[in-house]
Amino acid sequence: MQFRAYPDRAALMTGLTGVVAGELAVALAQDGKATLSVPGGTTPGPVFDALSRVDIDWARVAVVLNDERWVPEDSPRSNTRVLRERLLVGRAAAATLIPLYAPVPQPEAALAALGAGLAAHLPITVLILGMGTDLHTASLFPGADRLAEALDAAAPPLLPMRAEAAGEPRITLTAPVLQAARHIHILITGAEKRALIAGALHKPVAEAPIRVILDLANVHWAE
Repeated sequence: MQFRAYPDRAALMTGLTGVVAGELAVALAQDGKATLSVPGGTTPGPVFDALSRVDIDWARVAVVLNDERWVPEDSPRSNTRVLRERLLVGRAAAATLIPLYAPVPQPEAALAALGAGLAAHLPITVLILGMGTDLHTASLFPGADRLAEALDAAAPPLLPMRAEAAGEPRITLTAPVLQAARHIHILITGAEKRALIAGALHKPVAEAPIRVILDLANVHWAE
């Protein structure tokens, strides 16, 4: 784990945006394409706003969420809605969104189709993850119904996930996909999460799923 502390949250968002933009630009120059995976929630919003204005060839960038709640895009709980409002605008409107939701009652019914849509854009070039106070990342929740399967080295790229803390059923990228990303960044803020992520190093991965990528990650933090 590489840990970088910033003087304040504005500097954190600016710094992480610059790092991610640079990594995407290098990948586009070398490979002709790139895949960016991002978290939901409110914390990364300023990074989305800044990235949407970055002058790179977004038409050759695919964007996929780390995970999605199984709710329609017009739901206030939809991570996809936030992406469309804050990242896939401006210059970044040219990017390709890889969906993690389909209008069927349960995620299992759409898993094969969604997985096929993702497969062409793997491995992930740049991965930005968040972390909950329960030490989950993506929808890899402690106690989730398919957590052990999702953490296994032979896991498929996507799995449905249900957990008491998750609310709705979800669909999530699994450990092998996260670990295979070329650049891995974790975005956290506040003293509590700084202490929690340090403590996660000493917990079993079933209790602290963030551990599945912690040794590979650059952690970006500000109070």
